[in-house]
Amino acid sequence: MNERAPKNDESAPSIARFEQSLDELEKLVGLLEGGDLSLDESLRSFERGIALFRECQSALEQAELRVKLLLDPNDPEGAQPFEDE
Repeated sequence: MNERAPKNDESAPSIARFEQSLDELEKLVGLLEGGDLSLDESLRSFERGIALFRECQSALEQAELRVKLLLDPNDPEGAQPFEDE
């Protein structure tokens, strides 16, 4: 019997999409830094990178909101970030 808490089926796909987007973004950055792309390829890669960045940023904002709601459902804006040790 598995003692682990069940995964939230709703968040698993968004986490997977975030990780896929981040991986693709890292590959695009590598290609752009390599300097071997034509101008047209560079522009297309840059445009795709910006779209991926926005997707990742949105996913991170949603995750932050979920954490705030979990920390204090009655006052999510009053939730304090974790302190570094």
